Amino acid sequence: MSDPTQRFTERVANYVKYRPDYPAEILALFGDEMNLTDTSVIADIGSGTGISAKMFLENGNQVFGIEPNQAMREASTEFLRNFPKFYPLNGTAENTTLSANSVDIIIAAQAFHWFDRTKTGAEFRRVLRGKGFVALIWNERQLDSNDFLREYERFLLSFGNDYEKVRHDRLTIEVLRDIFQIDFQMSVFQNTQTFDFEGLKGRILSSSYMPSEEHSRFPEMRKELGQLFTKHQKNDIIDILYDTKVFYGQF
Repeated sequence: MSDPTQRFTERVANYVKYRPDYPAEILALFGDEMNLTDTSVIADIGSGTGISAKMFLENGNQVFGIEPNQAMREASTEFLRNFPKFYPLNGTAENTTLSANSVDIIIAAQAFHWFDRTKTGAEFRRVLRGKGFVALIWNERQLDSNDFLREYERFLLSFGNDYEKVRHDRLTIEVLRDIFQIDFQMSVFQNTQTFDFEGLKGRILSSSYMPSEEHSRFPEMRKELGQLFTKHQKNDIIDILYDTKVFYGQF
């Protein structure tokens, strides 16, 4: 597997435009279960282009965006330029560069499966204040809710470079309890992206495991994606359905 900190360097533009946001209802979960207030300090680990940080900044929180990839960090700075409480930092899950006991809640959205699990647990304990929380968030695409999603999954398996290796849906509450040695809970929210063909193509190109436009398989992939879209579109749009899963626990 390639260096996970650099996998998305060439994908940034499509990542910004075509990756899904997170349901607004998540904030209520953080307030009810993780003591989130507008004064809570958040560390967003693997913050990428700033998608996950945005909802906390809109809540009034101070957010440290820990991101080792320079291109993605620069994209987050631009994306969140109107939020003075956003602080992008060049760091990793294993070495955040944050001070000890400096944050109330750690989040990692679409990122934890890239981390070194042993070193990450120790670093999270170091930077969290007493009885702080960690929340791991994924938009997990539904695989078999309808014919399109079933065929879309087969399409990804056919063209993905290391798709099966980097999937994150093998992470369970039991695995996370073992990694962190704390109790975890899970909540699930519904989420949807609606695309025309260009949007669906951009969503594909935002994924590090799919052939880029320069790849020899791209023409074949684009043709097959077009056939898939044409077969299942309604009024020239298609929906991708997600279960947004939030795994959370208190240190």
